[in-house]
Amino acid sequence: MNTTRASGADRRRLPGGVDIWVFVLGDMLIFSAYFAAYLFADRMRQPALFVASQQQLSQNLGFCNTLILLTSSLFVALGVHAAGRGDTRIASRFIELGGACGVTFLFVKSYEWYAKLTSGLTISSNAFFMHYYVMTGVHVVHILIGLTFLVVLWRELRFFARAPDGALRHAATPRQTLIEAGGIYWHMVDFLWFLIFALLYLMR
Repeated sequence: MNTTRASGADRRRLPGGVDIWVFVLGDMLIFSAYFAAYLFADRMRQPALFVASQQQLSQNLGFCNTLILLTSSLFVALGVHAAGRGDTRIASRFIELGGACGVTFLFVKSYEWYAKLTSGLTISSNAFFMHYYVMTGVHVVHILIGLTFLVVLWRELRFFARAPDGALRHAATPRQTLIEAGGIYWHMVDFLWFLIFALLYLMR
């Protein structure tokens, strides 16, 4: 009877815990307000300028970074799933791959910024590029926070991969909550990029 109740409680448990969902929803609300300001306060007033400026961006680089983050999200999701099964070694490898994709994203974004800055397109060039640098810059900060989170998860998984079975069972529930929270944050960061990609690179 006790086992059945514990199993039912586990199924009703919110993945990652309440705190990470409150944080993610709050962050998404702030970004949504900023996206609305971009669309309805600035873009609608200067549509020709925004369309002309968008053509200065490389959709190929934007699409490349989108694929990188999609792949990263897949690796992190597989890592969370493997951790839930107790396969901590496999989980740590998937987290490594997800983090490597995140670092690759930063390299591609840095190259894109360098190309724009050296061509004279700076944050003060016009309203579009002001939004471009602010949106992508804030997103890069989120990527860096997410990578820090992934490093914490990786260390956690590597520690328990070396721990005795008894220690692993003893800490399984709190560790899985932490790993789920890290995965949720990383997926939020990836989702924000999809919105930014659509707004800055694709919308005409």
